Amino acid sequence: MTKATEAADALGLAYEVTKHGRVNSLEEAAAARGIEPAKLIKTIVVRLADDDYRFILVPGDREIAWPKLRALLGVNRISMPDANTALDVTGYVRGTITPLGSTNAWPVIADERITGTISIGGGDHGVGMTVDAPSLTKALNATVADVTE
Repeated sequence: MTKATEAADALGLAYEVTKHGRVNSLEEAAAARGIEPAKLIKTIVVRLADDDYRFILVPGDREIAWPKLRALLGVNRISMPDANTALDVTGYVRGTITPLGSTNAWPVIADERITGTISIGGGDHGVGMTVDAPSLTKALNATVADVTE
């Protein structure tokens, strides 16, 4: 059990845990989980202002489209926190960040291309959780929008 699986259980979210050793790239992680890179979801934490963050769920083969994200949020500036701040605001070290089990329930924005069966970080290195994308976005009350390129 991790904080992420405990949170998924509390949300009534069905999942399957995949454990693998440390990997050096998203492609390696996708291969270890037996999925295509687009189905491996990166969770990126962004800072809007002091004590105001968002989790952005991004398909593994895409990047955040900053102008689209700023427009969606109605802000002129978004930054990525440094590693220590990310740990402080999520409870997770970089590379393991997930909205599931975070120390703060920051709002979640999921790219609209996240569909079907996906794998999201399980809250520790080498741990993934395979879940149904619509069930995940519903459980997290995520805003689904076009925020990547």
